[in-house]
Amino acid sequence: MDTKNAKKTQDFVTIKEIRDGVIIQKDGSLSTILMVSSINLALKSADEQQAIILQFQNFLNSIEFPVQIFIQSQKLDIRPYVTMMEDRQKQQVNELIKIQTKEYINFIKSFTNKTNIMTKSFFVIISYNPPIMNTKKSLNPFISKKTISIQDKSIEFEENRTQLEQRANIIKSGLTRTGVRLVKLGTEEMVELLYKLFNPGESEKPVNLS
Repeated sequence: MDTKNAKKTQDFVTIKEIRDGVIIQKDGSLSTILMVSSINLALKSADEQQAIILQFQNFLNSIEFPVQIFIQSQKLDIRPYVTMMEDRQKQQVNELIKIQTKEYINFIKSFTNKTNIMTKSFFVIISYNPPIMNTKKSLNPFISKKTISIQDKSIEFEENRTQLEQRANIIKSGLTRTGVRLVKLGTEEMVELLYKLFNPGESEKPVNLS
């Protein structure tokens, strides 16, 4: 393997930074992520199902910019729960409850070993690609170019973020009518989500009980 020509993992990641709940791409575009709750249509009546489908159809027809719908499926890590129950078993003074807790733990272990329990999370990714504009030159000779650059970038970011927030509000308004709940991810939630996406093997590591 040619290590000189080998690219780093960072070279394949298009993200430049995450600031104030906004993902800034290397090409200058901005993105934000909304986490969306789910609806079980099977538990709805036929009329309710039809109403939800029509509302979702209206939502799709109303948006004038591209969005991405992302579904994340993950195997449920039951180990922290089992560890917690084992600690409670050790602390239990009632011998009968102690035995029942142990049987319950063995049942959970056996069930999860035979069946893959998956959790699904739903996200809507909204992007905004700002137009390329020439930075205005300051007429004040006492203001350094560096200061002008920092000020311009800050103002530009806030203006672009406002445009992105307007798009996010349109998505929230449209999807809320279908009966789902939406919440905008903050910087920490975005970092955690992206870290898990780029490091899927981390969830398979042994739990540190120390």
